[in-house]
Amino acid sequence: MLELNIKKEEGKKYIALINDGILEEYYEENNESNRNEGNIYIGIVKDIIKGMQAAFVDIGTEKNGFIHLKDILPKVDETKEKQNTDVKIEDILKIGQKMLVQVKKDSNEKKGARISTHINLPSKYIMLMPNTDIITISQKIEDKNEQKRLINLVRKNLSEGNGAVIRTAAENKEQEIIKDIKYVENKWNKIIQTSINPNENKPQLLYKSEDIIEKILIDLADKNLKNIVVNDKEEYDKIEKIKNYNEEYKDLNIVMKSTDKIFSQYDIEKQIEKIENRKIWLKCGGFITIDKTEALTAIDVNTGKYTGTKNLDQTIYKVNEEATIEIAKQLRLRDIGGIIIIDYIDMQKEENKNKIENLLKLELRKDRAKTQVEGFTKLDLMELTRKHICSHRD
Repeated sequence: MLELNIKKEEGKKYIALINDGILEEYYEENNESNRNEGNIYIGIVKDIIKGMQAAFVDIGTEKNGFIHLKDILPKVDETKEKQNTDVKIEDILKIGQKMLVQVKKDSNEKKGARISTHINLPSKYIMLMPNTDIITISQKIEDKNEQKRLINLVRKNLSEGNGAVIRTAAENKEQEIIKDIKYVENKWNKIIQTSINPNENKPQLLYKSEDIIEKILIDLADKNLKNIVVNDKEEYDKIEKIKNYNEEYKDLNIVMKSTDKIFSQYDIEKQIEKIENRKIWLKCGGFITIDKTEALTAIDVNTGKYTGTKNLDQTIYKVNEEATIEIAKQLRLRDIGGIIIIDYIDMQKEENKNKIENLLKLELRKDRAKTQVEGFTKLDLMELTRKHICSHRD
């Protein structure tokens, strides 16, 4: 049974998603922090970097946003980013030019936000992609007939000039999708209307993305979420509004509790403490280590205390198998995003490598985030990418 515990105290929110007593997702959000990922702005071009085919754009935040040429040119395919490399950025952008952009990655101490003209407006069943005719579908919907039905349904009901990514929750739905398309297109039209102001020559925030709790509740609307425990009246009222909008939440139980009772059940505090551990032990006696750098996350698999059977291949496979299940769990629990490299214990048999890769893909299906498994490299390293749910740790 899925439960959501939300604790708000001392200017911070702590959100724990629990499944049958096991912590599956955990987020911390500082109420005073300026989270901009997903926000849509009118920006002003401040500087063009010809050698990098990029530009700096003032979006009204402390640091100017950074945009690359590929994030300005129209996308040919949502799954690809190959465009005409003969185009020069100075032929497209001019200093002082206004442009509609969305923050794709928040700023940090060293860099400004990464922005793009490729707008994605998320909703319950689709993600609207204005100014394109691309329609793609979640890889987690595998039935070919259902894929075809959904694509035709969305194409028929989308306004001209809009594309979409069809989300996993859309499977076996029809009228709900049509209603959702109207809702998100109406939201986009309001954003466009707000942006039309010829006399304004300064950056402007047009749309603020949903907060962590709202995003979780939208994503989990069809995942049998039963209970929400919260200690704050403002958050309680916000959740009640979302509940009233979603038919799936008609039986959702929302409970107010005092702060010290929120994480007392299931030893949640102890489970949270383990999230920051570099080393995670496996049941078999092996362990994994997780090391995050600015460029990527490296995960190493070790046999540790496990000696296994007399069969070396089977011993190695056993550790790699347990590690795969734990890695998929930790990626979700820690909300690790970007490039991820897994250094498995070397496997001699190609059959075992294929089993591990298939197991990883299977376990990642439980993840709400978009993941892409690229497979083993020539150096026998597993390469994958994951888009984080929130930006609280990246």
